[in-house]
Amino acid sequence: MTSTVPAPTAGVPAFAPTLREVMLRPWWLGMLGFALLVASVFAWLGQWQLARAVDTSPPEPGQTEIVRPIADVSEPGAYLPDPLVGQRVEVTGSFVADDFIVVSSRFDEGVEGYWVTGQLRVDPADTGSDAPTSLAVAVGWTGDRETADAAARALDADPPQDVALTGRLISGEGPAVPPRSEPWEITRMDPAALLSRWSDIEDLDVYRGYLTSAEPFAGLDDIHSPAPEERSSVNWLNIFYAVEWAVFAGFAFYMWYRLAKDAWEKELEAIEDAAIAAGAEADAGGTAEAAPARD
Repeated sequence: MTSTVPAPTAGVPAFAPTLREVMLRPWWLGMLGFALLVASVFAWLGQWQLARAVDTSPPEPGQTEIVRPIADVSEPGAYLPDPLVGQRVEVTGSFVADDFIVVSSRFDEGVEGYWVTGQLRVDPADTGSDAPTSLAVAVGWTGDRETADAAARALDADPPQDVALTGRLISGEGPAVPPRSEPWEITRMDPAALLSRWSDIEDLDVYRGYLTSAEPFAGLDDIHSPAPEERSSVNWLNIFYAVEWAVFAGFAFYMWYRLAKDAWEKELEAIEDAAIAAGAEADAGGTAEAAPARD
């Protein structure tokens, strides 16, 4: 008995395509171009982050200890730049009566106590503007609440006028929800929260930061406000973001490769299924021809 090799089945390719052949098809070349565009955007973002990760001109050590006019450091309503947080400044003005407020939860060298704060109406010569401008000032610390309240009442009754202050300019701490038992209690040094309690605030410009006065008032203790720590010229968070963008850029190419490979594998499976189906039909046809005819 002689066996014969059946001819190639119609509709089934003689050779399956390779992965390279699939990737070189117009559709996948277009997808590669799109992946390249996405990766380029991610690479640019990574470079942008990396450029900001290293401060090429960091402030010289000890710059925060040089007393500077407040106008050279910050403007009303503007956020205080990081290199200038804790900068020693000088400012002149007069305190507003009835606006001295006690702020609790103030730690001084590890001891919890209170600050007495006031609204300093800044001299227009210091701001260069005729608009009324105020600065929140912490004028002293005490560990006793009664002492803090007594100092605030004394300063309300006789607010210091035409004073020249020096101290550290610090960014506001942000608001906090007061305790339910004391709804008027202020536990954060937040100029916005103090502003809500100040008087005569119509058309008032306010500094976002606050000043810790170097000299205390009304018999209070001076506020311990050390120089800020010297910061590293390398921002590791920005470096992390730059690496993250590089990973995203690589992932764009990986996604293109993975999708192309999935399409190739599905095409191979389709060819194999078609070949199996064609083989089954051929076997069925050969069996029917070999069967004896009935009378």
